[in-house]
Amino acid sequence: MDLPRHLLKKLSFSSLALVNDPFDWAYELEDIGFSGWEIVHEGKQRLKGDNIKKIRDIIEATDLAITVHMPFSDLNFASLNHPIWEETIRQMGECIKTASEFTDIVTVHPGSLSPLGFQMRDIAWSNNVEGLRKICDIAQDYGVTVCLENMPNMEHILGRQALEVLGIMELTERKIGCTFDVGHANTTRTIDDFLKLKEHFTHIHFHDNFGIKDEHLQMGAGNINWQKVLAGICDYDGRIVIEARSVEEGKNSVEYLSRMLEG
Repeated sequence: MDLPRHLLKKLSFSSLALVNDPFDWAYELEDIGFSGWEIVHEGKQRLKGDNIKKIRDIIEATDLAITVHMPFSDLNFASLNHPIWEETIRQMGECIKTASEFTDIVTVHPGSLSPLGFQMRDIAWSNNVEGLRKICDIAQDYGVTVCLENMPNMEHILGRQALEVLGIMELTERKIGCTFDVGHANTTRTIDDFLKLKEHFTHIHFHDNFGIKDEHLQMGAGNINWQKVLAGICDYDGRIVIEARSVEEGKNSVEYLSRMLEG
C-alpha cells in the first residue's frame, strides 16, 4: 500500500492548552519534527496585543508555516439572537484581517443550535450559511481561504455528517475549503464518508479517540485505522495539523506517524 510519505514534511502542531503560554514551546517545534504551527485564536494564543510581536519574532527566527484556527468560544454562526450573530461575524472578520499577515488558511467551526435553534432549525441553518458567506467575502479581500471543519458527535452542533458539510460549502456559493478532522469523524463513524470528499480537503487535523467522544489523544492511542486514513489521502498535498493536548503528545504523534510512513 502506497502511503503519502511526503506529508512528514507538511506537519503542523496545534495545542489545546489554550491557557498556557505558547511562546514557551513554539521555538522547539522544528526540533521535534514540525514544520508549521496552527495558532488557535483563543486564550493565550489570541492574535492580539503583545502576541502579534511574539508571533512575528517566531516567524523571523524559524521556518514555521503558520495557519490559524478561528475563535469559537461564545460565537455562533447559527445564532437566532441577531446581535450575537452580528458580533460573531465581526470577530471572525477581525481575526481574518489580523491572520492575513501570517497565513492564507484559516479553519472555522460551523454554527450550533441553541434551545430556540432546535425549534427553528431552518432559520438557524440559513443564518449559518449566510454567516459563512460573509466571512468568505471578507477572506477573499485579504487573500485568505476559509476552511470549514467537520464536527464531533454532539447533537447541537452543525456539520457532523459528510453530506451536511458538503451542502453547507455548496450553499455558501463562495470559495471555501474543508478542514477534515479525522478524530471528529471517528466519533460520528463517518471517516469513510469524508474520504469520498477528499477533493475538497484544503486542510486536515489528526488526533485519536475511541469513537465515543472527542478526546484528542495522541495518534495510535485510540482506535482510528490510520493506515486506511493515510491511504485515503495519498494524493493530498496540503498541511496536516496534529492537534494535541501537550507538546509531548504532539511529539509522540510525529514519531508514530514517522514509523508508519517510513516503515
